Amino acid sequence: MSATTAGAAPAAKAPRVETPFRRFVSEFFESKIATGALVVLVAIVLVAIFAPLISPQNPYDLAQLDIMDGRLEPGSRNGDDTMTYWLGTDDQGRDMLSGIMYGLRISLIVGAGSAIAAAVVGASLGMLAAYAGGRTDTIIMRLVDLQLSFPTILSALMILAFLGKGIMNVVIALIVVEWAYYARTVRGTALVERRREYIEAAQCLALPTRRIIFRHLLPNCMPPLIVVGTIQIARAIALEATLSFLGLGVPITEPSLGLLIANGYEYMLSGKYWISFYPGIALLITIVSINLVGDHLRDVLNPRLKK
Repeated sequence: MSATTAGAAPAAKAPRVETPFRRFVSEFFESKIATGALVVLVAIVLVAIFAPLISPQNPYDLAQLDIMDGRLEPGSRNGDDTMTYWLGTDDQGRDMLSGIMYGLRISLIVGAGSAIAAAVVGASLGMLAAYAGGRTDTIIMRLVDLQLSFPTILSALMILAFLGKGIMNVVIALIVVEWAYYARTVRGTALVERRREYIEAAQCLALPTRRIIFRHLLPNCMPPLIVVGTIQIARAIALEATLSFLGLGVPITEPSLGLLIANGYEYMLSGKYWISFYPGIALLITIVSINLVGDHLRDVLNPRLKK
């Protein structure tokens, strides 16, 4: 008996279950470009989160700024061949590397915060318009058309001219100019899903409207909402940088990447390029990496775009 057992072939392993999440991960990481962009984006987020621990200087602490002797210096080295300012300093004596790390925090907080809040507002109104129909749909979609008819930057400038500077005011302005994109996207998806059999079955069972919308309709509207949200985060970061560059964004005591670029604009002609150049590169890398991830998410989550 023991010999037979010892000579028996080992039992075959059960086949691995292919779940939707595993399929999504497998398809996403098939693209080397999207994978590289995701790695860069994760690194940027980690740098922004741990900026107080890894940055050489706290650019918000005036006691650490050398305005007299440390301003407008290019990348320099100490006598022991160690770098003092890897990316130089700005006109306030602020270490540019530290400023970029902290500026990434402001840019990501404003971009992600406004995009999430706008998604909540826009998705709620979009589902309400699709599910209720009739006059409710007409009113909401006319508001969407009215919002989208105005240039985004002009609308944001008008709102900030009324509210004033400040991170929260910038977030409010971005929510106002972004919610319509989510509403239109979710309404289009919800109109298709509303005609599905599972929605009709839920209505026949007399389930509460709130449960039908949030337990059945919303989960099936998430893929396009995630894609639009990813793109809108990059758009919000770029718009916040534009507003800060124009002087209507975040306060000067908490500079974002856009404000750092604006601070060095007047010194470009005198050869002090690093003040605007390095924050501009950081902003470009951040926006491009988010757009590449969002673009590939669209390809993976939309079956019609799959080859």
